[in-house]
Amino acid sequence: MKPTRAASVRPRAVKPEHPLAWLAEPLTHEPTFVLKSWFGGRTIMLHGLHHLFLTTQGEPWQGVLVCTFREHHASLCADFPSLVPHPILGKWLYLPESADTFEVDARRLIQRVKSRDPRFGIPPSPKKRRAAKRFRFGDKL
Repeated sequence: MKPTRAASVRPRAVKPEHPLAWLAEPLTHEPTFVLKSWFGGRTIMLHGLHHLFLTTQGEPWQGVLVCTFREHHASLCADFPSLVPHPILGKWLYLPESADTFEVDARRLIQRVKSRDPRFGIPPSPKKRRAAKRFRFGDKL
C-alpha cells in the first residue's frame, strides 16, 4: 500500500540562504529587524524602513545597495569612498562586491545602520488597494 499524506500537510519550499546574509547577523537581535526577499535579493529592514539591499545577480547588481535619499549621497561617499551612485538605480548608493574594501565597508555600513544613522533608510512604498470586482446581474460567477 502506498503511503498517503494528509491534504492539510504540504512540504514547504525552503528558500536558499543568500550569499550575503552573513552581513545581517549583527542585526538579528534587534527587535524590529527583518531580512526580507525583495526583487531577487534581500532587504535589511529596521524600524519599518529599508536600509540595505543585498544582491548577487551579477553586475551592476552584485553587492550592497544603500537605501538613502539623494541629499545624503555626498556625506556618505565622503565616509565610504568605495560607494558610488548605482548606474541604473541612481537614487541609491552602491558598494560593489568587487571593491577592494567590500567586507570592511559592508561591516561599517551595518554598524551605521545599527547605530541608527539618520542618513540610512527609506520607507516602503504604500501598498496599492485593489478595486473590488463588480458583478452585474447575469454575469457568470
